[in-house]
Amino acid sequence: MDGKERMDGMTDFLLELRSEEIPARMQVKAKEDFARLFNDALAKAGLAAASVETFATPRRLALIATGLPLATDAVSEETKGPKVGAPPQAMEGFLRKAGLTQDQLIERDGVYFAVVEKAGRQTADVLAEAIPAIIRAFPWPKSQRWGAGSASTESLRWVRPLQGIVAILGDDVVPCEIEGIISGAATMGHRFHHSGPVTIGNAGDYVEKLRNAHVLVHFSERCALIRDGAKAAAAAAGLTLVADEGLVVENAGLTEWPVPMLGRFDPAFLEVPQEVIQLTARVNQKYFVCHDSAGKLANAFVCTANIAAHDGGAAIVAGNEKVLAARLSDAKFFWEQDLKVALDDQATKLAQITFHEKLGSVADKVERVAKLTRWLVEEGIVGPCSPAQAGAQPANNDSSDKVLDPGLRRGTQELADQAERAARLCKADLVTGMVGEFPELQGLMGGYYARAQGEADAVADAVRDHYKPVGQGDDVPTAPVTVAVSLADKLDTLAQFFAAGMPPTGSKDPFALRRAAIGFLSLLLQNGLRCSLKDMLLATGARNSFDSLEEFLVDRLKVQQREAGVRHDLIDAVFSLGGEDDLVRLLARVNALQAYITTAEGANLLAAYKRAANILKAADGVDAATPAPADLVAEERALLTALDTAAPNAAAAVDAEDFEGAMAALASLRAPIDAFFDGVMVNDEDPAKRAFRLGLLARFRDAVHRVADFAKIEG
Repeated sequence: MDGKERMDGMTDFLLELRSEEIPARMQVKAKEDFARLFNDALAKAGLAAASVETFATPRRLALIATGLPLATDAVSEETKGPKVGAPPQAMEGFLRKAGLTQDQLIERDGVYFAVVEKAGRQTADVLAEAIPAIIRAFPWPKSQRWGAGSASTESLRWVRPLQGIVAILGDDVVPCEIEGIISGAATMGHRFHHSGPVTIGNAGDYVEKLRNAHVLVHFSERCALIRDGAKAAAAAAGLTLVADEGLVVENAGLTEWPVPMLGRFDPAFLEVPQEVIQLTARVNQKYFVCHDSAGKLANAFVCTANIAAHDGGAAIVAGNEKVLAARLSDAKFFWEQDLKVALDDQATKLAQITFHEKLGSVADKVERVAKLTRWLVEEGIVGPCSPAQAGAQPANNDSSDKVLDPGLRRGTQELADQAERAARLCKADLVTGMVGEFPELQGLMGGYYARAQGEADAVADAVRDHYKPVGQGDDVPTAPVTVAVSLADKLDTLAQFFAAGMPPTGSKDPFALRRAAIGFLSLLLQNGLRCSLKDMLLATGARNSFDSLEEFLVDRLKVQQREAGVRHDLIDAVFSLGGEDDLVRLLARVNALQAYITTAEGANLLAAYKRAANILKAADGVDAATPAPADLVAEERALLTALDTAAPNAAAAVDAEDFEGAMAALASLRAPIDAFFDGVMVNDEDPAKRAFRLGLLARFRDAVHRVADFAKIEG
């Protein structure tokens, strides 16, 4: 029910702040901030709305609050004072602060209280004070001053010049003013479709009155119109729209009355890589692109007009076609000019680009990456002789004693040559005209140029994809040449910045080293690359950073694996033993450990281990080799026999990388260790018995430690 007051005694409130164009990228966050500031202002006055809905268009930020009372309730504020009999100075100070006399205080349980009755306030008065405060406090990412008052730093700031305020409670205007802008009931409709003011009666008719003035205030409605309209425009031409939700949101922030329209461009531009065309259309013009029935990029685009034109949009489409043609002409020029320069020649210019002031030029980085790439292949970590490619999983990954058959050796040499070639070209596109125009295309354009200039497909693919994986969810390369270059690139970045004393600190990571670490780990793990982490770090030449970088990578491994359901304490339990820095093998051990430790049998063994560890911690000089006395009890003999079998079996299984077998060997100790604790007193009065029993526990602990340090396991 509209009107000054609803049947339930509540009323609704409309607040619209109209300005010049609000940048599209700021509108969604502005809606959230608007609601928060408004609700906070109500709460300070003891008010709350039943609901608050916000709206944003390029020219206005609006809010409708429903279910507001017409006035706040009277409240009684109570302030605790001094105790009865307190010094006169304390009483005088309290009375002065409260603005009361002593006979106006209330005594309760030997303490004075000041009780002040505050009358209720009209909601309109609360809102009249709140509106200017909200406007002044609004946290725009960027704002400006304007007009004559802009010379003062105290003048109003807004994202763009503020032009009008609509503030209506029920059917009445809430009077307020800020910097000469006085609230009222009139707003403006669409810039082109509606002339003159639009008078709003109350919150209930705001949305429809603006709709009649060709303004859709619901952001979600404009998004739906653009999303569905663009798809329909493409379908009408026998094409398929390339979905782009970010572009939907951006166009919704640029229009108040969106009308998607299909345009065309010269098919000759399709000679340019499709990513260039799509980026040109998207970034420069906010256009969608389309695919034809074969799934290839079509010479068509969908633009979003902010007007329903009388000619059906023919003039608008023609204008957009002309603008896009100019943009694509520039892109085609860059493409053709870049192709005229060999990537080898482009790469020589990298010496003029600083990678980092402490780490030299990009050319210096390329040289390091090229050498590291070849090392990764020649050592068999990546390539035809690596476990991932050959299907083998050797326990010893020392490559010094590998004997390769001639065919495999030739394959390794060819792969090493291709990988080094790709590494030396991988950054060359940074100096091309196209990447200068579109930095997002680095790598991708290098791949196109390499292929067009006759490089092998494996080399071109590696140049294109060597930045991958860039983030969570990105594809992880599997082609050996690409893997070698990508791994070397990330490893060099990590090692060099750590060696220069520039690791990430807290939330600061200016060189994206956490992302590089996750990419490095993903390449290792998903490709099953077998190598000592220490050997790889030492191969970078940045030796003084080994310990801190290794710790950093293990921490990143925990973060990465946590999302896969792997417990971080189990990673610690394996890694802390030392001697295990083959991360593929480490995770295989961790997965086997997690599968076992989460069973009832594993939990019992863990409990027995912790009990043994506590006993050993309190004992001094325990010798695991203490000879057995002649009069062994059954429990001692059973545990001794079990250890004689389980310990070497577990060790052999670990050496053979049979981690499930290692867990099975440990599992055979559970029953005898439980029986041992139940049947004997470890700290026997007889020194010989005590020494032997402590020695058995030490052997038990050592057998477990061949698999993992159970002391690191939680629970």
